Amino acid sequence: MRDDMRVGDLAFFYHSNTEEPGIAGVVKVVKRGYPDHTAFDKGDKHYDADSDPDNPRWYMVDVRFERKLRTPITLATLREHSNGALKGLALLKRGNRLSITPVSAAHWKFILSLEQ
Repeated sequence: MRDDMRVGDLAFFYHSNTEEPGIAGVVKVVKRGYPDHTAFDKGDKHYDADSDPDNPRWYMVDVRFERKLRTPITLATLREHSNGALKGLALLKRGNRLSITPVSAAHWKFILSLEQ
């Protein structure tokens, strides 16, 4: 995130802590990655004692809402295409913990084609 996300990049907004995880919308990066200040705040639930302000472990970007999908594209739907058009999609790799994962242009286009 720190080095690769640029202002103007589009990203999927993914609901992970729901009954049925999936892509719910599209956002646009409006500010490049910068250190996540909550990692240094002992009173914050995201505090990380191992994160050093001089060498931060955690970064964040600012995004702006672009649009909501007509219907969410569920993780189950994405997995149906894991051996075809979505082969190699980082989100679908075994053992992956979702946070920020890259999406190729071809994967992006295919995922949006799944929107109903």
